[in-house]
Amino acid sequence: MSTEDGTDYEIGQDNIKTSIGPFGLDIHNPVFLISGLAIFAFVIGTLMVPEAASELFKAMRTWVTVKFDWFFLLAGNIFVLFCLLLIVTPMGKIRLGGADAKPDYGYAGWFAMLFAAGMGIGLMFFGVSEPISHYGSSVAATAGSPESWAPLMGAAGNPAEAAKLGMAATIYHWGLHPWAMYAVVALALAFFTYNKGLPLSLRSAFYPIFGDAVWGWVGHVIDTVAVLATLFGLATSLGFGASQANAGLNFLFGISDSDGTKILLIIGITAVALISVMRGLDGGVKRASEINMVLAFLLLLFVLFVGPTADLVSGFFTGLAAYAVNLPALSNPFGRTDANFSQGWTAFYWAWWISWSPFVGMFIARVSRGRTVREFIICVLLIPSLVCILWMTTFGGTALHQIVQDGYEGVQKAGTALRLFEMLSQLPMTQITSGIGIILVVVFFVTSSDSGSLVIDTITAGGKTDGPMPQRIFWCVFEGLVAIALLLGGGLAALQAMAVTTGFPFAAVLLLLCVSIWKGLRSELSK
Repeated sequence: MSTEDGTDYEIGQDNIKTSIGPFGLDIHNPVFLISGLAIFAFVIGTLMVPEAASELFKAMRTWVTVKFDWFFLLAGNIFVLFCLLLIVTPMGKIRLGGADAKPDYGYAGWFAMLFAAGMGIGLMFFGVSEPISHYGSSVAATAGSPESWAPLMGAAGNPAEAAKLGMAATIYHWGLHPWAMYAVVALALAFFTYNKGLPLSLRSAFYPIFGDAVWGWVGHVIDTVAVLATLFGLATSLGFGASQANAGLNFLFGISDSDGTKILLIIGITAVALISVMRGLDGGVKRASEINMVLAFLLLLFVLFVGPTADLVSGFFTGLAAYAVNLPALSNPFGRTDANFSQGWTAFYWAWWISWSPFVGMFIARVSRGRTVREFIICVLLIPSLVCILWMTTFGGTALHQIVQDGYEGVQKAGTALRLFEMLSQLPMTQITSGIGIILVVVFFVTSSDSGSLVIDTITAGGKTDGPMPQRIFWCVFEGLVAIALLLGGGLAALQAMAVTTGFPFAAVLLLLCVSIWKGLRSELSK
């Protein structure tokens, strides 16, 4: 196969095709082997010495976020500006798949898969807890001190301003910046696969820079880093999901909130994900995503109309205004006086989103053929950002109203994983809505694990999207094992540490990716 860029590389030409008993394998050499062995060694090592592993993970997270917080913040700003630039340039009219390509999915199915894979677990976990956390640190008497976690020095003793600042910081973490990271990777993969005829693998996106070297060790390194970042980013989210599902079950039914229960949840949900993996993209992920989006939308409407509706509607616009006003200060990479916030919150988030970007990017690319570049970026960047803001405003705003107006302190005093259920306890039909909340966490868990397995399998199969089923099963099982290993080796702190550590080198990869996209789109435009 000779592509438009002149390479004769055949998809899967470096693959090893063999079988183990009745199971056929079609794996890329050496990406599959290096990735698999590295992750296997990590799981074994963590389980053998969990205490030492826990200390190591914490030290790794601290070192990366303290030393390189400026790098993460600067990179995040570049991704947003790059996406906005593409919308307004003539490159925006280029169609993914060629001038005659038609979209494979309608808007409804496309958005559903995008959200379910993109940040479903995160929205459930942080929708209440993050605005509350920022509010609590901002209104506290210690706000602005070196030990404070308040964004931008907080608003000590001023509940109204602290609430606005809390929502502005939350919107900053869930709006344009993370979706820009996803959009960059997704656009690169979609364009170089559908328009240039290259394999659906991250290395393909660097062809304009490295040429045929991407089929050698340069490409092996890029794809291996992508696999490791994806797996640990997923494991972090699965750990959050298990913690929240466990907290909800404890809240509703008194089921023990312990590592043992979380491990059982991870095993059970991974088993369900395996069934979904076997059903494939359309039968598994798409169907589960659509069901989950309906449930999520119903829960959103319930809280919006049963909660303080007028305050939430006005809060949406005041939150957006506060975000716009504070965005320059929140996104400033240098000279920050709120180190705990910029390092412990923003740098962690950007690393986490970046570690998710190969997974979410490839998944979005697979379902986005037929869109123009302009349509693609607007839909992936702007529309999801607005929906995330609506979600955070509704859930976080309701909790803030309970604290500031009603004087209910239960939601603020609750553990992070429990705050959603504490907020719902003050609304009617608590048992039903909390049950729906648990179902949402579980199904988001399943769709993330499922779609993550499909993506990792594609990378480790040299860009093939129809690899043998045992390979997808292998990666699905490994995701669950890594999440369990990290939980036992330091809990959520360990999960966060690995997301940050794998996200750091991949941030540099993404910056280089912007250059490659620009070169590729310019060549397409000049035809």
